[in-house]
Amino acid sequence: MKVLVTGSTGFIGSHLCRALVDLGHHVRAFHRPNSPITLIEDLPVEHAVGDITQPDTLSKAMVGIEVVFHAAARLGKSTPRQTYDVTVAGTGKVLSACLDAGVNRVVHSSSVAAFGIPHTNGIHPSKGLATLMNENHSWNTDPELWRYGHAKYLAEIEVQKAVAQGLDVVIVNPALVIGAGDINRISGDVILRVAQGHLKFTTHGGLNAIHIADTVQGHISALERGNTGERYILGSENMTHSQFLELVAEVVGVTPPRIMLPGRLLRSLSGPMKALGKVVRLPFSAEAMHKIGFYFYCDGSKAENVLGLTNRRPVRQAISESYNWYQEKGVY
Repeated sequence: MKVLVTGSTGFIGSHLCRALVDLGHHVRAFHRPNSPITLIEDLPVEHAVGDITQPDTLSKAMVGIEVVFHAAARLGKSTPRQTYDVTVAGTGKVLSACLDAGVNRVVHSSSVAAFGIPHTNGIHPSKGLATLMNENHSWNTDPELWRYGHAKYLAEIEVQKAVAQGLDVVIVNPALVIGAGDINRISGDVILRVAQGHLKFTTHGGLNAIHIADTVQGHISALERGNTGERYILGSENMTHSQFLELVAEVVGVTPPRIMLPGRLLRSLSGPMKALGKVVRLPFSAEAMHKIGFYFYCDGSKAENVLGLTNRRPVRQAISESYNWYQEKGVY
């Protein structure tokens, strides 16, 4: 098929391009003029230069396209307006262009961040006092405390609007994606900080992590098996922050952080930290502090049952491949 991938030069998008080429599809890689193409420069893809906020460039890129994987979003430091203009309004423009071009199916790469905060505050799910987040979890957080998650939530609303207009769109919600090629250090930043000894403490709370290869397989399976308008969590292993940091430390060969700081204490400091972050470089953002202490554990059974996403790779393997990639690139 003729497939367009937005966000093609990023972590997930580049791996998608590679997997689709391996499957024999004609891939058109959509990216901005100034996007580094390091991760896809060796691939036999067609490059479509443009911007998802500019409809004219999208219209040209959609010509002859049968399937779109929409993996573009605003990451890293940005103003609230930039985040919403790209992640929300940009998604709306991509879907509108798909409707105009008669695209057969779209796979929208969202995030578990679109679910908001787990409903039970600071209680470990294993105690039987909380449930795992699943596809029915709804946004429940002050947008000002988590712009990225809110933008992802609003982008899913854009998807539902497009579905109501007749566009066939499936949503996938990856958890923390780990592996080689995390060029923007979304998950890799923690791995590098542990390896360099810059992370001295841990805290309460937890996460779900998944190997990049399983994330990509989830996207492709969503294309083949997903139901229109539905969400599918792409996750693998639930673990506490301490367990995750201990695993990272073991893989990279250092002593793990031993100091435990209460999640509620750190969340209470998010205001002062936000002000301090304007004048000094901090190891994490004030926005990140609002989420400390929560157990972002996910139920991936829907993706297992419907998409066939089973036999996922160990998170240990993902960490090792990520760390080795950074070493090969001279980052560490």
